[in-house]
Amino acid sequence: MGSIYRVATLALVTAMVGALGILTVRPSASESEEAERAAPFAFETLALNSEPDGARHEREVAPDLEHFVGWISSVGAGGALLDLRGLGKSADACLIDPRDDSVTLRNSPGSGEADYPVVELLPEGLPYDHTMAPMGCVPADMDEDGDLDVIVYYWGRSPVLFTNTAEPGAVPAAESFTAHELVEPMQVWNTTALNVADLDGSGSLDVLVGNYFPDGARVLDPEADDETRMEMQQSMGLATNAGHNRLLLTEPTGEADTPPSVTDASTALPERAATAWTLAIGFQDLSGNGVPDIYLGNDFGNDSLLVNRSTPGEVSLELVKGDRDMVTPKSQVLGNGSFKGMGVAFTYVDGSELPMMVVSNITSPYALHESNFAFVPDGEGSDLLEGEVPFEEDSERLGLARSGWSWDVKAGDFDNDGTEELFQATGFLKGENTRWPELQEIAMGNDQLLKYPGVWPNFAEGDDLSGHETNPFWVRGGDGRYDDLADAVGIAEYDVTRAFAFGDVNGDGLLDVLVANQWEDSRLLLNTAPDPAPGTVLRLVRPGAAGDGALTPAVGASVRTEGSGALPAQIRQLYPANGHVGVSDGLVHLAAQRGGTSVTVSWRDGSGAEHTARLRIDPGNHTILLDDDGTAVVR
Repeated sequence: MGSIYRVATLALVTAMVGALGILTVRPSASESEEAERAAPFAFETLALNSEPDGARHEREVAPDLEHFVGWISSVGAGGALLDLRGLGKSADACLIDPRDDSVTLRNSPGSGEADYPVVELLPEGLPYDHTMAPMGCVPADMDEDGDLDVIVYYWGRSPVLFTNTAEPGAVPAAESFTAHELVEPMQVWNTTALNVADLDGSGSLDVLVGNYFPDGARVLDPEADDETRMEMQQSMGLATNAGHNRLLLTEPTGEADTPPSVTDASTALPERAATAWTLAIGFQDLSGNGVPDIYLGNDFGNDSLLVNRSTPGEVSLELVKGDRDMVTPKSQVLGNGSFKGMGVAFTYVDGSELPMMVVSNITSPYALHESNFAFVPDGEGSDLLEGEVPFEEDSERLGLARSGWSWDVKAGDFDNDGTEELFQATGFLKGENTRWPELQEIAMGNDQLLKYPGVWPNFAEGDDLSGHETNPFWVRGGDGRYDDLADAVGIAEYDVTRAFAFGDVNGDGLLDVLVANQWEDSRLLLNTAPDPAPGTVLRLVRPGAAGDGALTPAVGASVRTEGSGALPAQIRQLYPANGHVGVSDGLVHLAAQRGGTSVTVSWRDGSGAEHTARLRIDPGNHTILLDDDGTAVVR
């Protein structure tokens, strides 16, 4: 018995030492080191909008929610960069401003193009009132006629598809967008995430909708004093009582400006993923079988990694979870965490065949001191098809563990050196009266009570929860660790940010950033890197279903380069709407060799057939036609 006790004690001590080693705060870069590493980066901050007339700073909500209206009002800002006018650059922006619940299209500042009157997208002819509010916009060519439509999603109703009826090159105008229900009849959903991808390998885009509050709950109706469907999360770490996520398969009709047919395949979602409080959706083909796997960032519960084995018309998704060892906390096991899952990004480090998956959580040094996740590969993508998870969590060693109350996160190469940096959105409620003690009290209380709105503490205008944080700009060093260089670069603003969108606004081969802020003016960071290496921006298009020469973005295509000289191998998969309410322009950005770069492109055509082609690309901005015969042509 004594020997067993000694062995058990030794095992416990070993585990504790290992855990303490992992949790030890490692030193950050010195001020001089930060200045040196920040030197390749520079941004000019441009105003994207200004405070609208009659601006408000909190929402009208159902009576049961009034005492914590600040919490309920914490989301709604979002944005996208896109090319509506066919200019070959990200010269247009879509912006969601909760201060007047507007969805607008506008010229991107810094594009060098003339401003046009701001276009507001209103669902005219469809049910819409003050109990509904937009949460995000996703540009996508759903009818495959060669111009970008816009899907807008809301709290209080199901999403609306705005088909773009404009002629090529036309200046955007309200009359050029026609509103259609994405699902009929309209339903009361409360959506916080929406993404598009070809999920079943049929060749056409499908839509995954992440819903938050329960279906039918009238969250924004101040007259809903009889609402019985309204619940908060049933648990701080295991909640599965949200609105049902929806998976919608679409098929273009072949007619321009006509909504596609929609088939509801939501029953294919595993139960725990279907009713999670989803805030972020990420698509990436991890297993290598040609269809994207799905990462769902879920608030108040386990995130979901869904392995995709779908075939055209038949969706098959398997929920997988990582394994836990002696020194890994339960909440850092992939798919088993109780953290908040508020954003997800994929970045291929040094040309690794699998990406590092970066997930945002709440990491403010108070009651909900979680950690971000950095799931790094430790196996093969094909392991997923055997039910094994080839990733381990390594955010602490990489310096990415803590950032603040974090939301969207995105990866991009901002100095054209072949290594991606990370932007991460932070902030929750900006005010002067800290409410961390009250939040800690409810976080440590009985999980069984959490779902009842009446037990939640007061959160109102003027209250503060992580309202004075800056957005990290994570830059990777030679030792593999990341440091936040936002202050050294000069972009450390105390914004309350929800999302980013990346694109090349002025066509100079450098990535720029739209910053969507909550209850504040949004911004655009124009990349003014002082001495950048050459870059290549590729717009990948394929023949669209509408015919007549229509070319539609090849969402889901992948591009890879081999390492050469100072540049590492680079891998990109084109899923512009990955993350939380921020949608990047539909382009692939690469660091380039001055004499040209050899790239391998893989894609599906409109019939679902897979193709791969190699070609050589010069620095600059190019459109690549990925034809149905398997050829790739620079246009």
